[in-house]
Amino acid sequence: MYFNTIDQAREALQLPKHATMDQIKKQYKSLIKRWHPDKCNEAPERCEAMARRITDAYRIILNYCNSYQYSFERDEVKKHVSESEWWLQRFGSDPMWGV
Repeated sequence: MYFNTIDQAREALQLPKHATMDQIKKQYKSLIKRWHPDKCNEAPERCEAMARRITDAYRIILNYCNSYQYSFERDEVKKHVSESEWWLQRFGSDPMWGV
């Protein structure tokens, strides 16, 4: 049930399956700007309903992100290294690889 709630919130915010916090915030701001009742050009009831849906979805996503437990284990951190760090870890500063 909890996954479905988060997935529905993700869909309401039109987010991909993987998103950074910056992407989440930018998408929320973009959608709320479009659907805010003071700026929306559609029927006021629809604008209010969409703004409420977007805000509720954003709150759900933020609650999930704020309660997420991050792993600081070596293997998990290694999954998120940059491309240049990946090459350096594997090949060091060997001149053959142009580093």
